[in-house]
Amino acid sequence: MNFSRNGRHYTQLLVEVTIPDSELLFKWHLPFFYVDKRPICYINQSKGYVDLVFWNAARFMKCTELLVADKRKRMKSLRYTTLNDIDDVVVIEMLKQAYHFREFKFLT
Repeated sequence: MNFSRNGRHYTQLLVEVTIPDSELLFKWHLPFFYVDKRPICYINQSKGYVDLVFWNAARFMKCTELLVADKRKRMKSLRYTTLNDIDDVVVIEMLKQAYHFREFKFLT
């Protein structure tokens, strides 16, 4: 198994454990997580890295320096290239913020 697949599975597990009331749906062949029909995040598996992308990342207050915009206007992500790079504490903090801001509209 390559990192992208392992990284996606591990990241998915972190989301499911941190936000147990999330619903996993697939759109455009990507795993999206929703709470009360509101998007929280999705996982983008690419060659060589895994992105955990957050909808309302512009509202986040903690660990924002770790987020990657990568030509996206509104969404930002945590990007990992190895399993060892994934910091559970940071991912869980970001997921808690995403959950908190789930009902807020995009900042433009």
